[in-house]
Amino acid sequence: MSANNILKLGIPKGSLQDATIALFEKSGWKIRMHHRNYFPEINDPELTCSMCRAQEMSRYVESGTLDCGLTGKDWILENESDVVVVSDLVYSKVSNRPARWVLAVAADAPYKRPEDLAGKKIATELVNFTKKYFAGAGVPVDVEFSWGATEAKVVEGLADAIVEVTETGTTIKAHGLRIISELLLTNTQLIANKKAWEDPFKRRKIEVINMLLQGALCAEGLVGLKMNVPEEKMPDIMALLPSLTSPTVANLYNKDWLSIEIVVAEGTVRDLIPKLHDLGAEGIIEYALNKVI
Repeated sequence: MSANNILKLGIPKGSLQDATIALFEKSGWKIRMHHRNYFPEINDPELTCSMCRAQEMSRYVESGTLDCGLTGKDWILENESDVVVVSDLVYSKVSNRPARWVLAVAADAPYKRPEDLAGKKIATELVNFTKKYFAGAGVPVDVEFSWGATEAKVVEGLADAIVEVTETGTTIKAHGLRIISELLLTNTQLIANKKAWEDPFKRRKIEVINMLLQGALCAEGLVGLKMNVPEEKMPDIMALLPSLTSPTVANLYNKDWLSIEIVVAEGTVRDLIPKLHDLGAEGIIEYALNKVI
């Protein structure tokens, strides 16, 4: 196979790694890791995989070292990378919702707004973005890079405030900190190198990957239901059914019965199935969905 017909894909190493590999598996690609190996196997001869930190991914994609990859919107902005943003993929290590970069101070600190931190020291891993944020607000601050354990910097007296990423805010509160502002809402994005995006084969491959990843995300929290119902009960059952689209209805060999198939939110099934049963539905089957496209 020609090198031009191989797509170089970047998988984020670290906190997003397991969630990303699980998402790809649900989408049809099995990524097999090897101990201390940054080049995992993938069950697609048209793909090669590389593992790299989300913080660096956009640089590798911009330079063409990788054709495409998954990383956070925050790191694309931090690196000022000139790449094609193919789509948003809202998933994370904790939940299927965007993460937030927040400005936090000690719970008993007098600061209420970002403007109150003029002349103060702020610790963060997101240095460039934070500097731009405060410069845009006209607030002079000293921004220092944090190598880790950022929440502890305020407690230890090493900084007056931090800019840190959080999904729930639990860790920040646990460190005795208080959020005073949200600077950025971020989520994972599928990005592509501009030259690779212009290549017909690579663009098509990236678009297929995107379609299937989006389909897998769309299927989260949804299940399929199949059942047989008496024809005379159809009006009552149709009034009860929530559905992603209109239910599929087919005649059974016994003309007095119909088969119904629908897609519903998983959280509704517990209450829905007993009601369907009470209305005469039989042979109710619930099944998992890998993708909804």
